[in-house]
Amino acid sequence: SDQIDAIRHYTGGETPSLSRLGGGEWTKTKAKVRAEVTEIAQELVVLYQRRQQTPGHAFAPDTPWQHEFEDAFPYELTPDQAVAVAEVKADMEAPRPMDRLLCGDVGFGKTEVAIRAVFKAVQDGKQAAVLVPTTLLAQQHGQTFAERFAAYPVRVEVLSRFLSPAQQREVIEGVRSGAVDVVIGTHRLLSGDVAFTDLGLLVVDEEQRFGVTHKELIKQLRTGVDVLTLSATPIPRTLEMSLTGIRDLTVITTPPADRQPILTYVGEHDDRAVAEAIRRELLREGQVFFVHNRVQSIEKVAADVTALVPEARVAVAHGQMDEARLEQIVLDFWEHAHDVLVCTTIIESGIDMPTVNTLVVDRADLLGLGQLHQLRGGVGRAGQRAYAYLFVPPDRTLTEEAYERLKTIGESTELGSGIKIAMRDLEIRGAGNLLGTNQAGHIAAVGYDLYCQMVTEAVADLKGEERREPAEIKIELPIDAHLPGDYIATEERRLEAYRRLATVESDTEVADIRAEWEDRYGPPPPTVTPHDLARRK
Repeated sequence: SDQIDAIRHYTGGETPSLSRLGGGEWTKTKAKVRAEVTEIAQELVVLYQRRQQTPGHAFAPDTPWQHEFEDAFPYELTPDQAVAVAEVKADMEAPRPMDRLLCGDVGFGKTEVAIRAVFKAVQDGKQAAVLVPTTLLAQQHGQTFAERFAAYPVRVEVLSRFLSPAQQREVIEGVRSGAVDVVIGTHRLLSGDVAFTDLGLLVVDEEQRFGVTHKELIKQLRTGVDVLTLSATPIPRTLEMSLTGIRDLTVITTPPADRQPILTYVGEHDDRAVAEAIRRELLREGQVFFVHNRVQSIEKVAADVTALVPEARVAVAHGQMDEARLEQIVLDFWEHAHDVLVCTTIIESGIDMPTVNTLVVDRADLLGLGQLHQLRGGVGRAGQRAYAYLFVPPDRTLTEEAYERLKTIGESTELGSGIKIAMRDLEIRGAGNLLGTNQAGHIAAVGYDLYCQMVTEAVADLKGEERREPAEIKIELPIDAHLPGDYIATEERRLEAYRRLATVESDTEVADIRAEWEDRYGPPPPTVTPHDLARRK
């Protein structure tokens, strides 16, 4: 059954959403999607060619100050971070505009890559803009950038609703005159009154939090400008544009040295479990995020938490609060004046709270896959063992999509799983219209791998590249050949192993795969290498 599942999954056979379709229906669906894919491929090829031909600013090689600035970083870069820095710099020094997606889990060092790129842009006399989705993240980034650039003549400003109208006008004037080198801001940066003297680099942080309207405004801002997009779980559309070659993709999967996987529990809401989770965190002098994403009932939920754990100091934070009050509550929580922060998903956007090691999410079934992963990544950032409790109502039947989301987040607990979760999200939701504003996708209709294969084939046809059709070969042998569950335990890894084996084209590749399996899973059993048995007989 494993082999049949693998063949269906990786050669365009039935997917769960089509398991009830007959052969004729499946053929029609595939033909319909192929027609859509061809149309998309035509636009993709035009987009890609236009991108390759658009002139951009070629930044100069690193200056002595750049080397000095990077050497002052108190930590050693992870191997993936070092690769990301090198790729971003190479893009910036090329004569075409950079358009790179940097994907890495929360706390894996994406911001450091962005800081080095921003410093490089400023060294070449250009301005840099950092676009973030929330005022809290803008404040935190503003503080981080200002501290890192303190020893250099670089002016950093933050533009958000935390500033008074007069302060906002002063920052905007500084950006327009060129006095401000780096501006960090929320959607306010996309307003019509914000104009740059000489913008050279645009960094879009937490890209998945910006809607279609904002993306259109970003497009207008970025003409001929180098763009670096940061995301822990890129939205399906962005991820697919990277996978199909329209954007460049760098993935950071190496965790910081002391980071531990987050123990994740998904289940029905239980007051006793909530109380135990909070009390355990208080015993080790840590703090708790309690996420309830409904402003109307958040005060009641906070009162319930206080009743459950009377000794805990509980505070409430949400985006509809007065700016000064919200900023003060978050600052107090940062300084450990509160133990539990009952909040909406405003804490989703990469806010660094090192002492928060427990996350409780109420109504996790209503949140997206990317949101859940982002929230979970916000705890355990200082190397402590962290816990995430994702609760659903006990009296509610989950939709198929909600079940798939929670199943994926519950299974994907290893460090660096953000890109894997984004890939699963791409399968569950589909990519949507890559070039327009339609959010619904068609990938789910045929399965992700077949869809990518169809796009690749259509693009190759339009470029005039010769496509070699694989020969149809059927071999029937009276031997037992499969990957048993006690050799490769997880279904996902067995499917990946079958897929790898199905793509080999030489004996050398077969030998490489065998060596890899032996290294990862130990000596293969007879069912994995039946040809050895036949040879011995």
